[in-house]
Amino acid sequence: MATMLEGRCQTQPRSSPSGREESLFHRSITDLGFCNVILVKEENTRFRGWLVRRLCYFLWSLEQHIPPCQDVPQKIMESTGVQNLLSGRVPGGTGEGQVPDLVKKEVQRILGHIQAPPRPFLVRLFSWALLRFLNCLFLNVQLHKGQMKMVQKAAQAGLPLVLLSTHKTLLDGILLPFMLLSQGLGVLRVAWDSRACSPALRALLRKLGGLFLPPEASLSLDSSEGLLARAVVQAVIEQLLVSGQPLLIFLEEPPGALGPRLSALGQAWVGFVVQAVQVGIVPDALLVPVAVTYDLVPDAPCDIDHASAPLGLWTGALAVLRSLWSRWGCSHRICSRVHLAQPFSLQEYIVSARSCWGGRQTLEQLLQPIVLGQCTAVPDTEKEQEWTPITGPLLALKEEDQLLVRRLSCHVLTSVGSSAVMSTAIMATLLLFKHQKLLGEFSWLTEEILLRGFDVGFSGQLRSLLQHSLSLLRAHVALLRIRQGDLLVVPQPGPGLTHLAQLSAELLPVFLSEAVGACAVRGLLAGRVPPQGPWELQGILLLSQNELYRQILLLMHLLPQDLLLLKPCQSSYCYCQEVLDRLIQCGLLVAEETPGSRPACDTGRQRLSRKLLWKPSGDFTDSDSDDFGEADGRYFRLSQQSHCPDFFLFLCRLLSPLLKAFAQAAAFLRQGQLPDTELGYTEQLFQFLQATAQEEGIFECADPKLAISAVWTFRDLGVLQQTPSPAGPRLHLSPTFASLDNQEKLEQFIRQFICS
Repeated sequence: MATMLEGRCQTQPRSSPSGREESLFHRSITDLGFCNVILVKEENTRFRGWLVRRLCYFLWSLEQHIPPCQDVPQKIMESTGVQNLLSGRVPGGTGEGQVPDLVKKEVQRILGHIQAPPRPFLVRLFSWALLRFLNCLFLNVQLHKGQMKMVQKAAQAGLPLVLLSTHKTLLDGILLPFMLLSQGLGVLRVAWDSRACSPALRALLRKLGGLFLPPEASLSLDSSEGLLARAVVQAVIEQLLVSGQPLLIFLEEPPGALGPRLSALGQAWVGFVVQAVQVGIVPDALLVPVAVTYDLVPDAPCDIDHASAPLGLWTGALAVLRSLWSRWGCSHRICSRVHLAQPFSLQEYIVSARSCWGGRQTLEQLLQPIVLGQCTAVPDTEKEQEWTPITGPLLALKEEDQLLVRRLSCHVLTSVGSSAVMSTAIMATLLLFKHQKLLGEFSWLTEEILLRGFDVGFSGQLRSLLQHSLSLLRAHVALLRIRQGDLLVVPQPGPGLTHLAQLSAELLPVFLSEAVGACAVRGLLAGRVPPQGPWELQGILLLSQNELYRQILLLMHLLPQDLLLLKPCQSSYCYCQEVLDRLIQCGLLVAEETPGSRPACDTGRQRLSRKLLWKPSGDFTDSDSDDFGEADGRYFRLSQQSHCPDFFLFLCRLLSPLLKAFAQAAAFLRQGQLPDTELGYTEQLFQFLQATAQEEGIFECADPKLAISAVWTFRDLGVLQQTPSPAGPRLHLSPTFASLDNQEKLEQFIRQFICS
């Protein structure tokens, strides 16, 4: 588990903060278009002088433009949706006649729970305090000026902006509004999760522009309280879009939440926006995918049992003071990068997305017959897998609109999948996979990331970057000085390895296609050569393209959908071809031409004229599987270049934590106590993963999120079945997998993709 860091790190003199920042980020980075959004100097104000240099934060906050926000209760009351409900023109209405004062008060109460007019003085005061706090916590927050100009240009088009963001930390909801305010886009209205905030904190956030979904909005469709609450929320969103105020929606669950990646609350807010555009309240809306990456998440919960507790106002203040105290005199602050993707039209997406919808099948229909050996053909069909619960606001939409919202959320997360990779993620990956020379391997992995079109959120001297990364990971590694200038870096067993595995997962989107392909090749070789056989022996075997396609499809169906995040309208055949192309480009596979076969490098379509030219745009779902027949005569071998065995192992290990957790979940079927609730069985499995980690040293699998993913995958696969009970739904083992023989088949099916 030891890793060598060569170089005279300990013998260097201690540098000043300004010199340290320069060693981590070259001054020339500004020439590349990047700026530090929390760097405010005298030049950022209209004034000059020695006093201005000391009060520049305060003067800067006073100069920020905050558009006036008129009181909107009357407009909400006069909105079409609320009036239709109150006049009885829709089911659940209060009937004809004058609106009772009691109902008016109820509307005002719901509106008060949702929002409050932003207070300019409070916004300025909070911006000043936040600027000081961010400069204590962060070394820099990098933003590309070209991306910001792109968003500013979109804002000038006269259409409302809706920012759809990832959710790494609660600080995202404060950092992003501060950034947009500093760039002249006004007060950003943030859709917060009321479960994560105490009542006092919710009251403060409302006055700063926050929005909260009232609890009545999640009531059943036939509830009059639910109908009224959803109508008021819809009216609020419509007024925001008409007034041109930018809106921020988080598409992922709050940090520390154990559950699906996609947020049910985020999808509910997106549903309100989609409905406003479809009914013509606004002609269109521009969606801006956003991602914020940190080299160390500031408020990552250490105790998973308390991760879901709401954050109180005083608790938040104490957390800020603790952060400032821990950073006081500390030389290593956090770095962050904000990524803004290309804005796109919601109206155009709605039209194009519906043109390529095809049939879907459940995971049980796709994989169970193959796992049990009942058939060998893999259906080339999209997998139906919805882990995010559908709440009341989303249930009120049509079924096709619900699917549209879910696919839109996945599409946005795919578009920000190329956000910057931070130095700690690279360092954690190298430590987890036991690379021996950190200096050289760090540079190599950085080059591989850049070659794949992904960005990195750091620059500067390599030695300084490694020192910075190790200092942030200090709680999870041990540094041993073995000789002058050289360090031995040893990951801490137990939770330390689990934390490194979670950080290394940030590299998975970069190498996901190659990792899927490498594990598919491993599954293809599993029954032909010994797992520990030499690389030269494995390179002798011919791998047909049809066999590779089949293995890729099997693994693609097995992996969770929110991990793959396939591109919109991308057929399975196109994804298989993309994976195969990536394996060829990175040098792992070499084409083996056979007599009479088409050259592997010939990417043209022989049947293009009669197969594809007549298809309408996006119609690639039904007959693309016929192209599998074109691959009959194409064969490949594993490359024998010197770097290939290590790179192949590196790619397989990226998916190994998830696959090993699935395999251990299959082994746990023999001793799990069923029937049990979903939460109870997940806790059983997590305890089993922890016990196995202590025995085998595979701590990267001891993650509660992996346990939940395994339970849900087995439920979709038909291994576990859910039955209603007075105490709630309970899981039990399906009759098909009650036999040990079928349980072993399931475990072997999963283990074929794992490279030991």
